[in-house]
Amino acid sequence: MAPNIASTTIPARGFEHAFSLPPLILHPFADASGPERLVESSRASLVLQGLLPGGESSTEDLERKLLDGRYCEIRMLFYVGRDVMRWVEQCMEFVERHREELPAGVQKQSFMTLLIQDAPYAVQDKLRKWGVADFKAIFSRAIGLNSMFAKVPAKDCLTDDFLRNYYRYADQLFTFVQGQCPYTPISSGRFDFELYSSGEYTRMLERQWEQ
Repeated sequence: MAPNIASTTIPARGFEHAFSLPPLILHPFADASGPERLVESSRASLVLQGLLPGGESSTEDLERKLLDGRYCEIRMLFYVGRDVMRWVEQCMEFVERHREELPAGVQKQSFMTLLIQDAPYAVQDKLRKWGVADFKAIFSRAIGLNSMFAKVPAKDCLTDDFLRNYYRYADQLFTFVQGQCPYTPISSGRFDFELYSSGEYTRMLERQWEQ
């Protein structure tokens, strides 16, 4: 579950019209073995909890599979977070160009909260079609990890305890990021944006250039 956002908000002035934000573009990351490792990690976790039979697998083997999967999740979330933070920076550039039209107090946290708590329906619908059920947890934890790491850390730089429980750390980091400064919450009713995969966006641009 995504953490509750305990934000410090400031009163917003009224909006005169709706705004179209830059699109959020998510890039795939190359890891052909990723899906298989995630499945093995999930099964190993269930076995270690006594919810599935372990067969001939040793505890050490199950622990290895669990930690391999956790590291794969960290890599995935890091790259998602990098794309999200790039989008947030683009939104802040938009704010600078339209500062006089916007309410006071629109900060990076405003757009993070918009994405996680009130993304446009079309964005939520596309995420579900992609098979992303708990996108709130994914985006919040991705932001949290990106607040700590400048690049994906090597697995041997992370303790086993961190790998097992990284999502708890990521949740706390996200809460810290959101509470760094007061900000004005914004809604999808006034701030719209679209979601694309990088390949989808590239094809769309190519079609526009051809026309």
